[in-house]
Amino acid sequence: MSLQVSVVMLGVKDIERAKEFYVDGLGAEPTQDYPGFVRCSLGDGPDLALYEWGAVADDIGVPADGSGFRGFSLHFIAGSREEVDTVIQAAVAAGATVIKPAEGAQWGGYGGTFSDPDGHLWKVVTNA
Repeated sequence: MSLQVSVVMLGVKDIERAKEFYVDGLGAEPTQDYPGFVRCSLGDGPDLALYEWGAVADDIGVPADGSGFRGFSLHFIAGSREEVDTVIQAAVAAGATVIKPAEGAQWGGYGGTFSDPDGHLWKVVTNA
């Protein structure tokens, strides 16, 4: 068996706001759209599922409260510095908050980090 990721699920506070951010703002393609749940195609990678925060916690059997760094971030590997800037600008226009502005990295790449409206961290980076 080879481990793979088929779907990345994000717990969100407001499904409609999250759908607007990811679909209208960042161009994800919805494939399922139900009250409390939206699944989107992200192209060649895994799908993105948006699920109501409390329902996710109930499903998993953990408390819904808690904040801060959740131990992971999502990464978009861009083809150029210009694409990094374009993705971050589109995210901000859709309602994201810049956490770390795009800048040159010590290892020679270029990238920045934003959070979506629910605080999920996205790093956008290129080694070009």
